[in-house]
Amino acid sequence: MDNRYFSLVIVVVMLALGLTLTVADFKRAATLRRPLLVALICQSLVLPTLCLLIAEAFHLQPVLAIGLMLMSATPGGTTSSVLSHLVNGDLALNVTLTAINAVLSVVTLPAILAVSMAWFRGDGHFIPLQPGKFLVVFAFILVPIAIGIAIRHRFPELARRLQRPVKILAAVLLVLVVTASIAKGHTTLWHNLGALTAAVACFCAVSLTVGYLAPRRMRLAPRQAVAISLEIGMHNATVALGIALSPQLLNSIEMATPAAVYGAIAPLIALTFIVAVRRLDPALRRAPRSAAAVREPAS
Repeated sequence: MDNRYFSLVIVVVMLALGLTLTVADFKRAATLRRPLLVALICQSLVLPTLCLLIAEAFHLQPVLAIGLMLMSATPGGTTSSVLSHLVNGDLALNVTLTAINAVLSVVTLPAILAVSMAWFRGDGHFIPLQPGKFLVVFAFILVPIAIGIAIRHRFPELARRLQRPVKILAAVLLVLVVTASIAKGHTTLWHNLGALTAAVACFCAVSLTVGYLAPRRMRLAPRQAVAISLEIGMHNATVALGIALSPQLLNSIEMATPAAVYGAIAPLIALTFIVAVRRLDPALRRAPRSAAAVREPAS
């Protein structure tokens, strides 16, 4: 797959996400103060810090470490919502978090990238994300989401018909991008396979664990904890790959390698984690299944 097409991959994935969102999803955020605050702190501050520590602990090469940090900065996607529905998570909260995270990533993603480049490249090698590239990130992420939401709001029947084919196209593109990334970066992957796979698996497991334990410590309901766990634990590998490989952005096969590994193993780790949580937290098994909007527990 030619690198020139990776920008299109980001657009398709973000459009698919936008078609699943409504204006009401953003309005609902005002009623979800505690869950939203916990999720955003974990997503924007806790996870990037833990990701940096994991990259240091496994002694990843700077380009691979930056690629892993890029993975931590990407928002969740439709996969987290699908898994949340399957395991009786709070789907309404999950969709709301996806919407808010997608918008905030326009700011947080370039910021986390700039910090990680400064940290791992060292003095004299700082490569900031230029304002032009910041605008490109804005265009690639926010504009397709806004178009998808606008179509859903103005033409709901058309949006309903488009959701399935666009999701299938996004899934196919994910497979193609992961395959192309592994093929192009096979030398880097082969020489760093053990450490990189371990680091990615560790990051995924830590993300899911923090995403579940933090809200439970804040006395949020188990179903809300599942939604937050999957939202901050299931990052959008396709977006990370598109940013890493796009000539307009990072244009780096090496930085795309962590996202390719993540895309291959993260869903299996997430399912294993949820099975374990359902066995270890009896409150989750007792939680009723409901499609209603979430409510905060009484303080």
